[in-house]
Amino acid sequence: MSTTVSILGHRVERREDPPLLRGEGGYLADLVVPGLLHLVFVRSPVAHGVITSIDAGDARSAPGVVAVLSAGDLGINDLPEWPPPRPDQPPRRELSRPCLARDRVRFVGEAVAVVVAETEAQAVDAAELVVVDIEPLPAVIDPLEALEPDAPILFPEFGSNVVLELGSRDDSDALEGAEVVVRATFRNQRVAAVPLEPLGALVKPHPGGQLECLVSCQAPFQVRAGIARALGKQESEVWVHLPAVGGGFGAKGGCYPEVVVTAAVADRLGRPVRYVETRSENLVAMTHGRGQVQEVALGARRDGTLVGLEGRTVTEIGAYCWRGGIPWRTARLMATGVYRIPKVALESLGVVTNTTPVGPYRGAGRPEATAMLERLIEMLAAELGMDSIDLRRRNFLRPDEFPLETPTGASYDSGDYEKPLDVLLEHAGMAELRGEQRSRRQAGARRQLGIGISTFVEISGSGSEYSSVEVERDGTILVRTGASPHGQGHLTTFTQLVSGALSVPPEQVRIVHSDTNEVARGTGTFGSRSGQLAGNAIYRSAEAVLAKAREKAADLLEAAVEDVTVGEGGFAVTGVPARRLSWAEVAVAAEPGELQAEDDFTQEQGTYPFGAHLAVVEVDTETGRVELVRVVAVDDCGTVINPLIVEGQVHGGIAQGIAQALYEEIRYDEAGNPLTANLADYEMPSAAEMPSFEVEETVTASPRNPLGMKGIGESGTVGSTSAVWNAVLDALEPYGVRQLDMPLTPEKVWRAIH
Repeated sequence: MSTTVSILGHRVERREDPPLLRGEGGYLADLVVPGLLHLVFVRSPVAHGVITSIDAGDARSAPGVVAVLSAGDLGINDLPEWPPPRPDQPPRRELSRPCLARDRVRFVGEAVAVVVAETEAQAVDAAELVVVDIEPLPAVIDPLEALEPDAPILFPEFGSNVVLELGSRDDSDALEGAEVVVRATFRNQRVAAVPLEPLGALVKPHPGGQLECLVSCQAPFQVRAGIARALGKQESEVWVHLPAVGGGFGAKGGCYPEVVVTAAVADRLGRPVRYVETRSENLVAMTHGRGQVQEVALGARRDGTLVGLEGRTVTEIGAYCWRGGIPWRTARLMATGVYRIPKVALESLGVVTNTTPVGPYRGAGRPEATAMLERLIEMLAAELGMDSIDLRRRNFLRPDEFPLETPTGASYDSGDYEKPLDVLLEHAGMAELRGEQRSRRQAGARRQLGIGISTFVEISGSGSEYSSVEVERDGTILVRTGASPHGQGHLTTFTQLVSGALSVPPEQVRIVHSDTNEVARGTGTFGSRSGQLAGNAIYRSAEAVLAKAREKAADLLEAAVEDVTVGEGGFAVTGVPARRLSWAEVAVAAEPGELQAEDDFTQEQGTYPFGAHLAVVEVDTETGRVELVRVVAVDDCGTVINPLIVEGQVHGGIAQGIAQALYEEIRYDEAGNPLTANLADYEMPSAAEMPSFEVEETVTASPRNPLGMKGIGESGTVGSTSAVWNAVLDALEPYGVRQLDMPLTPEKVWRAIH
């Protein structure tokens, strides 16, 4: 008996918001623990150098200081390279990351020592007294310079700054048969995740040796595994659970060195210890995102048919090959996007530099690939004298071609790429927009209009996730999930799934998550995976429990199973409404564990959401200022459980895409000193810089899961970044400006015009 139809498409308001709005959320820094010690890191002030000494004498005698510790004092195992270069290869030990620098520092902000004190202020003051003597080494900051033969080598024992490499363009015939070729070099700048809550951990040692770790993270089971591995403990000796988490965006997906050190210090001292980043620490220590140089060429015939893509991408990995392999790999995977590109010769390099390590950030490779393709499409259309919308349509993959494998190895499940584009153009009123643009150009208006289109596809939801559903004796439906929410609306969506599947009111459903002692196993929340993986696991578990409960109710009601129905109030016999049992009555009559089911739902190949975005900008030609006037987004994430949740995810993604296109950039000087280590210098926009977003959807179900779902958490970022980029360059087209790298700041735009 399937109840799928009853749970789809309802705009249920979020359950998780009221406690947060009332101030009852309990973030990490809010927690009060008796006997709490405070930990502050001493960080490297230079980008590259050899540690010759650490003098902590004055710090140890400072008021309130309990301990000052360095790598030699704690003996923590290094964090391995992750993911490994290939699934069949182990991590390379020579590229592992020390939790505290031992003999060498490789970026400004790398942790060298820790100060532990009775108060945070005392720890901060004492950290200023620690003297770290570092003999400077030449630093390399730019990824292209890191490729030069005479570049400083970050890992001499490895022997190269190229730590990741796939593909080759040697002797390529990818452009053979092309009558028109456009070539360009794009620099997708480095950005910061800037979650509302920075990184932090509170660790409490328990009698018997177990460490209770409260961590602001996205994947508690990954953190548990990381702490246990680094400290040489069994995973059962580490309990990770999460308070409220103020955002992650991919950057909180791994087990950070700072979290491991906090656990090691608590274990050593036998007292609870807390570490919470400052904002400036967050901007230099938390992984950055994006950071890719693309030297590429796209070839086509005169009629606009694409022939091939050729080139090289150089992805910034930062100082350690820790989590940078994720965006590097995904950007390559999605390099052909929504288009039929028969031949690809793409060399994909990952390069270490003396900068903050790079990792996943909302989209993690998809925005980079989409931006590259969508700029090339616009440039090719201009070269051919074609409308770029017509060029896109000519080369879209068709619905009847799915499923298919792309030249870069992506396994697309389903798609109809013209549908969202059609909806977009109709909703936006493209003819009227182009008419307004022509009028302004003819009049030589100071404020020129730019219209940008982006069509895209991205990967989501690969891997597996755990769930269990159990009926408690009072009739409560207890759901345990390996997914770990930090703002996405999991509690609302998962409750909606269970409520619909079992015909129980939402208040009868209780969700347990983010706790390695309460949940058997789990993967976590990242990569737009939770709805389709955790959601389908929960849905299948709920249907299995329903089948067991109907059998039990049939026994109690002395009826055939097929005659037992479930609805509001519980179980009844068809045609005999007076004979009814509640969920609690069935649960009391059942054996312990009888009304329980668990599931590990797996999608090895993932699903492929897609869409089309449009941005309209006004560019002040006298000042270079860009004003974003309008954003229209049409996304297809397959079956929608809750439109309100989907729209919220799209809104958040769009805002971060706009931020990259117009405002945000992590910058360093030639010596590797960060120039954007606070929110005065790092230009993160606020809601005041955003227009109201216009959101539409199409629905193309995925065949890879029972509910037909695809991910939605990252699509807004993937589509909006290049739409805004294209819009600004469209406004500058009369001035002969073909290419400007993001962010499109007023100074950059003004210089291009003048």
